[in-house]
Amino acid sequence: MKNDLLRFHGAVERDPAIDAWLQKHTGELGAMARQWFAVMRQCGDEVRELLHDGCPTACLGDVPFAYVNVFTAHLNVGFFQGASLPDPAGLLQGNGKYMRHVKLRPGTPADEAAIAGLIEAAYTAIKERIEHG
Repeated sequence: MKNDLLRFHGAVERDPAIDAWLQKHTGELGAMARQWFAVMRQCGDEVRELLHDGCPTACLGDVPFAYVNVFTAHLNVGFFQGASLPDPAGLLQGNGKYMRHVKLRPGTPADEAAIAGLIEAAYTAIKERIEHG
């Protein structure tokens, strides 16, 4: 059974509003947000982006796969289809039907390789679903 994909209209190759959002968030949390959104942007030539619910969201075309969001004391790196992602490091949090996130805090070591792997896996999974149903 094929599930319909969530789609966000208006995603563009490079959204100046996202760059403004990233620059507005200063300090360690802002640096972390810039780091992880850059990883999302580098997943492939087809990556598009937009602000959704006030946070930078990376899409493959118009299908979102990941986002970053800054809070008072932490950053979330989130995944729209995170419940279906392999997570051997056990980083994903949340119990919704689809979405999951990794919570990062300044001064707390992060498994950067595992987070980058989750971002790549989210991109690859969405690409597979778009291309092959």
